[in-house]
Amino acid sequence: MIWLTWRQFRIQALVAAVALFAVAAYLLYLGVQIRHDYAADVVNCVPSDCATTRRLFSDRYEAPVALLGALLIAVPGFIGVFWGAPLVARELEAHTDRLVWNQSVTRRRWLAVKLAVLGAAAVAVTGVYSLLLTWNASRYDQWAGGRFGAMNFASRDVTPLGYALFAFTLGVVVGLLVRRTVASMAIVAGAFVVLQIVVPNVVRVHLMPPITTDVAFTADVMEHANGFGFNDTSARIIGYTMPGAWSMDPVSQIYNADGTPYNAKQARPCVTGDRAQDQDCMAKQHLHFQYTYQPGRRYWPFQWIELSAYTALSALLAAFGLWRVRRRVTLR
Repeated sequence: MIWLTWRQFRIQALVAAVALFAVAAYLLYLGVQIRHDYAADVVNCVPSDCATTRRLFSDRYEAPVALLGALLIAVPGFIGVFWGAPLVARELEAHTDRLVWNQSVTRRRWLAVKLAVLGAAAVAVTGVYSLLLTWNASRYDQWAGGRFGAMNFASRDVTPLGYALFAFTLGVVVGLLVRRTVASMAIVAGAFVVLQIVVPNVVRVHLMPPITTDVAFTADVMEHANGFGFNDTSARIIGYTMPGAWSMDPVSQIYNADGTPYNAKQARPCVTGDRAQDQDCMAKQHLHFQYTYQPGRRYWPFQWIELSAYTALSALLAAFGLWRVRRRVTLR
């Protein structure tokens, strides 16, 4: 059965290997470039030019790293659609199940071998890509932060392995139930997209309670924020992310040292148009703001929790598929 499974799967495996080789070559090239520029622009920058060179470093690699991350997120979806969904549905649609499932190999064993071999291949392909991307983007992530971001979290380290296993198993079970290849592929694609939207925005945020703390308003803090705004009654820091953390506050109110709201009248003397000078002026006013976040040390617990959840769901789906395949599912 393992040999037969490989024979039937060899074309998909070849396509996956070629695509992975091409992506891996680019990831290695880009990773070397990122490391070189990180050392030059972030670690060893000229003090007077650090703010500018670091910002340029972030802008230079934001697009390619994001594109590679989006591609990795899509890989498990492609596996579920093109590997999982047709696996059983194609047999039922072409009526070849009448021959395949009337041999000495039982239906359950046939499906179990398919799930094991192709599931392992799905995890291996995704794992190699994830490993290379995690290495490639590690210096960029170290400076830019955002490891908990929806795209970054889903395309780094071990979580993508759970996505791949789940998407493949879901595809097989949907194909077993729907019994039509194209319809099964469409359902799996839709379900995977919905999960990638719902889990980061609704589920993941509740895995552990966030922490709230006071952060001093300094020039270094502003390097990790998108900016600040103020009016007659208040001032706000916008888009601050503590390095390595997951920010829960896109906008935070700025306060004086005595706890009163900082406002436009107090900020106006510091607004000269020179970014560095303005930040230094405001830092001397001993300002602070409250910040709610998930600390960086929780990154790996979040990764393992999500991997475990998707692995458990995959096991349940596989068990259901093995139970279901024993019943009569031949098209009439």
